[in-house]
Amino acid sequence: MSADAPLVSVVVPVKDSVRTIEACLRSIRAQTYEPLELIVIDNFSTDGTWEVAQRFAHHAEQAGPERSAQRNLGVERAKGPWILWIDADMELPPSIVERAMAAAVDEEADGVFVPEVTVGDGYWTACRALERSCCIEEVLMQSPRLLRRDYLRRTGGFLTSLSGTEDAELRSRMIGDGCRLAWIPDLIVHDEGRMSLGFILSKRYYYGRGLKRYKAEHPGALSAQAGSAVGAYRRHWRRLAAKPGVAVGALAMRGLELGAYGAGAAIGALERSPRPS
Repeated sequence: MSADAPLVSVVVPVKDSVRTIEACLRSIRAQTYEPLELIVIDNFSTDGTWEVAQRFAHHAEQAGPERSAQRNLGVERAKGPWILWIDADMELPPSIVERAMAAAVDEEADGVFVPEVTVGDGYWTACRALERSCCIEEVLMQSPRLLRRDYLRRTGGFLTSLSGTEDAELRSRMIGDGCRLAWIPDLIVHDEGRMSLGFILSKRYYYGRGLKRYKAEHPGALSAQAGSAVGAYRRHWRRLAAKPGVAVGALAMRGLELGAYGAGAAIGALERSPRPS
């Protein structure tokens, strides 16, 4: 590694993540890239997450109310010109920061897409893993995870009015701003545990409640993302056909997720609409 390599600040928002947090933070501290700092913003965990964070982080702080605000605080605390943001249930292969920074430098990029792969137990987790494996090369289904810190600060960071779709909004904003974006094939490992269908749909309903603002600020972004997903499933039909039982569940899950998003969006629009005087 070059002696004048820029510092990368890895920001991890956490809340009651004791099942996965130590593996996540160990994977960050084991990166081949240097220099690197680890910043953890904990939303007042009560399960031991905070104690683990204090052992591994260069800077650990407690704040809320949700992960967009936590990430923004991590960006403020960061000392490096580059930010890598991940969640507490993710693990990084040892060379992934090095590879992402190489792509950023080689392509003079403002951000780098780093795709992810789902691991975990149970049928619905297998459905998520199969569906996500079809979309690894679809940038409209991925998140720009390595970013220039000055871009985040200049444009307001992650929108705190959104939950779950704040990463998609960031992607749409960067594309709309004409940012140069690179992509690497290295995969973040996303340990989603044993998911139930009810859990998946409740999350999508919650995320959907902020879609009105997202749609208003980025017209056409949602339809473009949906088209990208459909195109990915068509191109990878052999992969889906190889696991027909899981594929049927994955496609059904995606349809139900759209319904949950829609229900959440409808309720969110009512909650944010001005009341008649």
